Amino acid sequence: MNLASIRLITDDVARLVDFYEHLTGITADRPNEDFAELRTGTANLAIGSARTVGLIAPGAARAADNHSVLVEFLTDDVDRVHRDLAALGAEVVMAPTTMPWGNRSLVVRDPDGTLVNVFSPATAEAAARFAR
Repeated sequence: MNLASIRLITDDVARLVDFYEHLTGITADRPNEDFAELRTGTANLAIGSARTVGLIAPGAARAADNHSVLVEFLTDDVDRVHRDLAALGAEVVMAPTTMPWGNRSLVVRDPDGTLVNVFSPATAEAAARFAR
């Protein structure tokens, strides 16, 4: 089994999609106003309107209420992403920092408050975990 997608539920699909398009440089597929998907090549980030929750089970998810998941993106230049997001006024939770497990990470909040970790391997051991 492979991870195909993570879906974020929001009250403002356009705003959240704009943030992730800017962050990733990927243009989202937007089949309608209630759903969009960014295809990263390894897994997709889906963004659904709170109106779509009723199709699954009413009340099963709440928009902008994530307190347990970090959405993570691998990049080749954490510091560039930091500069770009700071210029946009994104809330920086952790400035670029090299973590004990060897990744250089930047943590920000998306417009709905979800934590987003943008990282690159900073050691040979970390790089080996992402070699394809």
